[in-house]
Amino acid sequence: MIKKITRVVKVGNLKLGGDNPIRIQSMCDTDTRNVKATVKQILELEKAGCEIIRVAIPDMEAAQAIGKIKKQIHIPLVADIHFDYLLALEVIKQGIDKVRINPGNIGSEEKVKAVVEACKKKNIPIRIGVNVGSIEKELLEKYGPTPKAAVESALGHVRILEKLNFYDTLISIKFNSVPQLLEGYRILSKKVDYPLHLGVTHAGPAFMGTVKNAVGLGILINEGIGATIRVSLTADPKEEVKAGWAILQALELRRNGPELISCPTCGRTEIDLISLTNKVEQALKKIKAPLKVAVMGCVVNGPGEAREADVGVAAGKGMGAIFVKGKVVKTVKENQILPALLKEINILAKNAEKNKI
Repeated sequence: MIKKITRVVKVGNLKLGGDNPIRIQSMCDTDTRNVKATVKQILELEKAGCEIIRVAIPDMEAAQAIGKIKKQIHIPLVADIHFDYLLALEVIKQGIDKVRINPGNIGSEEKVKAVVEACKKKNIPIRIGVNVGSIEKELLEKYGPTPKAAVESALGHVRILEKLNFYDTLISIKFNSVPQLLEGYRILSKKVDYPLHLGVTHAGPAFMGTVKNAVGLGILINEGIGATIRVSLTADPKEEVKAGWAILQALELRRNGPELISCPTCGRTEIDLISLTNKVEQALKKIKAPLKVAVMGCVVNGPGEAREADVGVAAGKGMGAIFVKGKVVKTVKENQILPALLKEINILAKNAEKNKI
């Protein structure tokens, strides 16, 4: 993979673009005016690995809650604003880390200038966010709801900011259609050097939405496109974060905790592999160390896969060989595989934590 090197934009204490890591975002589904509930959810998302969080700002009460929320969280906070430039000015005053706003839909040039100047004073970046459902009428009449229309819309907003000498900009153009998403971001990536925010809009419930995001975002990231991602799901936002990490981990770009590999069941499987794998998966939720764990159910590929993991088991005929760092450390009966495996996992995890300290 050859990563496209874009300009760098700072969001809070994080740098996006350039050769910096791809960052994982999510968005609260709480009422931003409810500070307690919003902070609670953000803190939960932080534990799940969320690195940037966005909140909706539908009115002035929500905008004025930003300062109280900021004091209680530890990751950059983004305000999602539409139409009303006064809301943008208020969240900037409250200490927001990034504003998601389309300059072309908040009114006169003077209003846009007021927001831009306020952002400049506090070094706050702006994300231009174009969705297929919010493309300007004239562009839809000219191109239809197409990648070309979305790119033109984004570039129009960019020109407004550049005219005001503002360049701390990120851009997203989101589609529900994966092929359109790929086409749009490929075109946009060739036309600008701003860092791009990737996401599939209205992707759907957890299963299908994760598949669409994994395909669309995975392809673009593998082509070197993208500085930050949000996996949009009709689900608990923690599932968005979990899926985001899984995508980056599958591309071997970042790690957040253990990776579990396991073989599909087949006629050669001689233990209850599905039950064992599910139990190991549950146990690994408490582990933070970036271990590779293998649960293999036959003697054909099992030993080789288990040997390549940090810790693993290769099972057959009601027995399991426990591997640690490529070597068999013990062989146990099927009913002892889980405790034996977890014991070795916990030892490696504790050692990893000690070395980290």
